[in-house]
Amino acid sequence: MIGKEMLAALGLYVAILSSGQLLFKKAAQSAGTISGIGDIRQLVTNHWLWLALILYGVATILWVAILQRVPLSIAVLFNALCFVLVPLSAALMFGESVGWRHAVGIALIVSGLVVVAR
Repeated sequence: MIGKEMLAALGLYVAILSSGQLLFKKAAQSAGTISGIGDIRQLVTNHWLWLALILYGVATILWVAILQRVPLSIAVLFNALCFVLVPLSAALMFGESVGWRHAVGIALIVSGLVVVAR
């Protein structure tokens, strides 16, 4: 069983990683169409992209700290929570559709994590 402190750390990690994904989407929306190497400048100067990259850096440091205390075979399964948070957040923030297949997948992911976390 994973202790409450590590569950909280894993939850924070997933929240940071999911936030980074949402910021990558925001960066993609705010940038013009990238059709060639010359257009990369639009991304390099995109503050949403930089914020996402910073969050990913923080998440990486937290991940290493988590792995000092939780077996990788258990901890990595919590990455699946991103498949729950990101689609739901994308529906709220960007108006993306989340259908019944997403709902079934989300239920299976959460069920699996409950089994593993015990």
